[in-house]
Amino acid sequence: MTRRVVITGIGVRAPGGNGTEAFWDLLTAGRTATRDISFFDASPFRSRIAGEVDFDAVAEGFSPREIRRMDRATQFAVACAREALLDSGLETGGLDPHRVGVTLGSAVASATSLENEYLVMSDAGKEWLVDPDHLSPHMFDYHSPGIMSAEVAWAMGAEGPVTMVSDGCTSGLDSVGYAARLIREGSVDTVVAGAADTPISPIVVACFDAIKATTSRNDDPAHASRPFDGSRNGFVLAEGAAMFVLEEYEAAKARGAHIYAEIGGYATRCNAYHMTGLKKDGREMAEAIRVALDEARLDRTTIDYVNAHGSGTKQNDRHETAAFKRSLGEHAYNVPVSSIKSMVGHSLGAIGSVEIAASLLAIEHGVIPPTANLHTPDPECDLDYVPLTAREQRVDTVLTVGSGFGGFQSAMVLHRPEVAA
Repeated sequence: MTRRVVITGIGVRAPGGNGTEAFWDLLTAGRTATRDISFFDASPFRSRIAGEVDFDAVAEGFSPREIRRMDRATQFAVACAREALLDSGLETGGLDPHRVGVTLGSAVASATSLENEYLVMSDAGKEWLVDPDHLSPHMFDYHSPGIMSAEVAWAMGAEGPVTMVSDGCTSGLDSVGYAARLIREGSVDTVVAGAADTPISPIVVACFDAIKATTSRNDDPAHASRPFDGSRNGFVLAEGAAMFVLEEYEAAKARGAHIYAEIGGYATRCNAYHMTGLKKDGREMAEAIRVALDEARLDRTTIDYVNAHGSGTKQNDRHETAAFKRSLGEHAYNVPVSSIKSMVGHSLGAIGSVEIAASLLAIEHGVIPPTANLHTPDPECDLDYVPLTAREQRVDTVLTVGSGFGGFQSAMVLHRPEVAA
């Protein structure tokens, strides 16, 4: 018999407020948290806005040594893991540590610390030959993305499989999907899973500037992220993190845990086509959706809400709309779809997990987050994108999807456990 996987704890750090409650309040109010970049002088750049997190490491309980050792993204991950564990009510001291795993996702990992260290060693780029005497003793940690997973494992006391997934903007979906498979196959009983990224640094901003993927709407940061709108012209870079406690269903039920949702199905595909380009027909995303629904043993008409990737680029939104039509058929015109990137921006590898959090809370509260800033829909994006205002509606099953550079397309089906009972 296949082991079922449920989510019993959530932790979020996102623009607009720290913690899961603040995150949900922002989404349901339809507020935006995108603003002018304050972390550095962004005046030389084409895109000068972002979704920044007001994160205080000291207030989060990190010691001076931990703050020096951990990159900002790692701090996000550990803080979210602590919140998720507390939310789950799970006492890790009573668990076999070898049956507890950690699976994290990140696109650029410690890019912020790496850039900062280069600036110190090269005297802000003035010296061609860098001076190793100024090298941080934690430079190896910044070079190794896996250290983020290790830090969370140390904090959680996990001695089972510990993994880092890094495949661009689907990392946060894929890390949770992989974690679910570890439980299903019987390798572990509990996994702390999710993703974190803090990419608001000059080098990352410059990279997206070069390919014009980010918006140049700098005069109106709060309304710059416009998924599915005819006036959209790129995404808003952001930082963020979300972590979850995943458990085997029977064990969670036996201990009386509050269950947010069951992970019914997950799949990922690659278009093997282009690093940044997408085919118009959305075939690969549609295939991932089909396989995820098959794994969940649910008909496409059972989907109550689609949490879209909705990056706000011309090609992604059209590609995604085509994928929904291809995979959901006529039901695509009946099911609400929305993009929370309109409010919190695009936190690269972390956003898939942040969107899972939004999907779980939609099920929990019976509220569908809106697509902010959607005033004039693109005629080619002709589905119900829940413009501007949140919608109260019972939600039993959510489809959440992700699309990433490299051609990655991922889909996950989340539902109330009784849907599959």
